[in-house]
Amino acid sequence: MPKNVRKAVFPAAGLGTRFLPATKSQPKEMLPLVDKPIIQYGVEEAHASGIDNIIIVTGRGKSAIEDHFDVSFELEHLLKKRNKQTELELVRHISDLIHVSYIRQKEALGLGHAVAVARELVAEEPFAVVLADDVIDGETPCLRQLKDAYEKVDGAVIAVMEVPSDRISAYGVAAVEPVEFNGTNDRLFRVTDLVEKPAAGEAPSNLAIIGRYVLPPEIFGCLDRIEPGSGGELQLTDGLRLLMEEGPVYAYRFEGRRYDAGDKLGFLKATVEFALGRDDLGGAFREYLKGLDL
Repeated sequence: MPKNVRKAVFPAAGLGTRFLPATKSQPKEMLPLVDKPIIQYGVEEAHASGIDNIIIVTGRGKSAIEDHFDVSFELEHLLKKRNKQTELELVRHISDLIHVSYIRQKEALGLGHAVAVARELVAEEPFAVVLADDVIDGETPCLRQLKDAYEKVDGAVIAVMEVPSDRISAYGVAAVEPVEFNGTNDRLFRVTDLVEKPAAGEAPSNLAIIGRYVLPPEIFGCLDRIEPGSGGELQLTDGLRLLMEEGPVYAYRFEGRRYDAGDKLGFLKATVEFALGRDDLGGAFREYLKGLDL
């Protein structure tokens, strides 16, 4: 099985109903965290992890994503004319960052279906899946950590993090067995089962599945065989269960801070913390927060 992961699939065809009315006319992936859209954080993470071929699975009303990663001749010309070099470099950085392909998911039929739609563009090689709603801030990019693990094991690698028992029912959860990895037994695990949103007290572990995956091309055959679940959707989790029948699947407890930017409160937390971490904004913003009457 080849180990070189060169492509990342970004499912981005969802309707973003949790952010209505803001997402009535713009994709939720384009909502800005400070001054960058949510999806750009994931794309920059992929780039920093050595992945420059990005496949974005889009749907109706998502043209703003394509425009964002495209060259904007008129804007660049205007910025150059006005001698706004810093802004010009920011705009060019976006389009120069990666190679982007787009494919349309005609109906939002679940994460498993979105990944399957990208099959022809992925071809017969391993690839990453990035859910842009999960914004992860880490010294080493989360996807880089998964890639490093994938290069040393013989199966798919999914990202997991520890979640308190009172919140575990909101996640897919991995039943696991620890595997020695880089001298530790608490970072890499062999997955023995995957449970979608278990009731409190019935979760097989406290390790929740987070939106980063490194998958072999065999996952596509598994996705062909799964049946629609709740709401008529095809779940990636069901495809991974079938993949486990053909070979091992691993879970990697990544290092870093994850923000659920697909949730209003998580989005607000990410906005505040990313702003506080900025050299150009952090100091003034911190003083502003201190002055609030809370």
